[in-house]
Amino acid sequence: MSAGRVARIESALRVAFPDADIEVQDDSAQHLGHAGAASGRGHFRVRLVSATFSGQPLLARHRAVYAALGELMQTDIHALAIEARPPA
Repeated sequence: MSAGRVARIESALRVAFPDADIEVQDDSAQHLGHAGAASGRGHFRVRLVSATFSGQPLLARHRAVYAALGELMQTDIHALAIEARPPA
């Protein structure tokens, strides 16, 4: 597990969604030997609960997360599972 990558991902998400409850999980170890893992980038799962997502369709929420991660999508992240929703 790369604590540095998890911290960078969490930091980028906190900047974009300061009110959010955020969880970042590194699933890279489950994908060792996978062709995509050869690049050195990881597999991650993020969970965000934020009022920012109220009234937004799923695609808009995912696009917002990708935009927040920006360059990390090219340098650190190979695969990303996203759960982004408004508070219940």
